[in-house]
Amino acid sequence: MAEIDNVIQDNDEPLLLAENLSKSYGRLMACRDVSFALYPGEVLAIVGESGSGKSTLLQLLSAQLAPSAGRVSYRMRDGVLRDLAGLGEAERRFLFRTDWGYVHQDPAQGLRMAVSAGANVGERLMAVGWNHYGRIRDTASSWLERVEISVDRIDDAPRTYSGGMRQRLQIARGLAVEPNVLLMDEPFAALDALTRRRMHKVLLDIWQRIGKTIVFVTHDIAEAISLADRIAVMSVGPGSVITKVLELELPRPRDLADAKVAQLFGEIEDLLTPDLIRLDEQLEAH
Repeated sequence: MAEIDNVIQDNDEPLLLAENLSKSYGRLMACRDVSFALYPGEVLAIVGESGSGKSTLLQLLSAQLAPSAGRVSYRMRDGVLRDLAGLGEAERRFLFRTDWGYVHQDPAQGLRMAVSAGANVGERLMAVGWNHYGRIRDTASSWLERVEISVDRIDDAPRTYSGGMRQRLQIARGLAVEPNVLLMDEPFAALDALTRRRMHKVLLDIWQRIGKTIVFVTHDIAEAISLADRIAVMSVGPGSVITKVLELELPRPRDLADAKVAQLFGEIEDLLTPDLIRLDEQLEAH
């Protein structure tokens, strides 16, 4: 791993580093000793069962939570890798405006439900200094088209949208300023299977066009295999760790019936199964 505060010269160097990262709430350990590197342009899936600390880890990576131990370092736009804990509140807010997009599982947490779809996207642009109404509206329209929302709906509020449309709007809002990293917290968990598959295609199409880094957490193994370049498998909490990081050298789109894909699915399932058995035994003991 690169040393903190070294200047990074190329895309072979990490964009973000998690080093021995742990988070506890009193005596409860949510995750512990998590270490990995995130590289520019990759899609990383963090897979685990409910209660494995996936969402906590995502909040640690985006400096929404302070770690109990370890650190998260991020390559700033000047090429310098900096410890997020050393940034001031204003610097962290700036990163959320410019470098990071965030998609919540519940769209109501990521959208302003009472204002128009265009305003939801436009707010992100204005936060980084855009002030020309026509340009803002044209860019908002372009992003709605990219996520397959009719421009005719630009003046409608998200509360009038379906669940899938709300999530697509969150993606448009999150990517409008073309951040370096898009962080996604189980973004498709509440959607039906057909809508979820459509959302996978929308996300991959956008990723292939703009090449931004994506980190998403999920409990769905098939979803992780469909979308990711690498999959980090988390043990069942409390005190979750990353048990293995798998490289996916498989062409897209990926057919879950393919033998190599099925083998990978089984490997991830096997990594999770011993933890689930131990968890069941602990619950029965109590």
